[in-house]
Amino acid sequence: MKLITFSREGITKRIGAIVNEEVVDLHIAYKSLLTSEGKIRAQQIADAFVPADMTGFLQGGNESVELAKKAIDYALENKTDNGYRLVYALNEVKVEAPVPAPGKMICVGHNYREHILEMGRELPSNPVVFAKFANTVIGPQDDIPFFPISEQLDYEAEFAFVVGKRARNVSQEDALDYVAGYTIVNDVTYRDIQRRTIQWLQGKTVEGSAPMGPWLVTSDELQDPSGLEVVLTVNSEERQRSNTANLVFSVQYLVEFLSGLMTLEPGDIILTGTPGGVGVARDPQVFLKDGDVVKVEIDKVGVLENRVASVKETAEVK
Repeated sequence: MKLITFSREGITKRIGAIVNEEVVDLHIAYKSLLTSEGKIRAQQIADAFVPADMTGFLQGGNESVELAKKAIDYALENKTDNGYRLVYALNEVKVEAPVPAPGKMICVGHNYREHILEMGRELPSNPVVFAKFANTVIGPQDDIPFFPISEQLDYEAEFAFVVGKRARNVSQEDALDYVAGYTIVNDVTYRDIQRRTIQWLQGKTVEGSAPMGPWLVTSDELQDPSGLEVVLTVNSEERQRSNTANLVFSVQYLVEFLSGLMTLEPGDIILTGTPGGVGVARDPQVFLKDGDVVKVEIDKVGVLENRVASVKETAEVK
């Protein structure tokens, strides 16, 4: 399945599935299916097993996925139920980030061999790990805000996986059983701010610096995260190209490594690293500017495209 979070006419964000350019409202569809079967507590059952939010849905694991598939079949056959629409045309909704409020966003630095070399470093013996926060997440139809705190806005194409069930001390052999699916993230980075100190966090956590999407491809559809081509273009000019086969630390390794450090929870997102070709490493250096269109394409996942938009004034915090 291709799972999305969507909104429509200002309505609260909801989980959906994309099927042939249509969006199935999974929560409403499952509730309607239960009602059609004569279930008295249809609302409560739907809230528990196919809730309207992505994190809640992922907490249901494989059981929720299988129930969602039944809801999709029902919705595509019926379309509406007592005045409630079960299906929308894709162009009727706004597609948001698939996981708009992750509990943890764990990023892996220096994980593509060519990127490590262009940055003048040796292959790491352990993953280089840092974090982004939920405030950075924007969707595939949002602009990347460029705040006037920096002159060095950079791009980083990232293949990302989403945790599907609680993971602690998981082996590589079992690792993929804990992955709900895969998406794309652009790890937008304010380079000059990142390099003010030896810690990268400042340059990685500015508002809106993690475009994500366009959807979450579930792991039953994408079973092998290796061998996927990753390409980033700016205004149609290729800047990054690699393959997930070139990762120093694979998805399986990262699940084992990270779950040995902390408990991974459903909805946590792990960014697996960026290929060579980032703006700061080019000669001459080249950074993003107002109006640039950044597109990241990953085999079997999809295309994430966002425009850079300058923000004239820093938002006031009240």
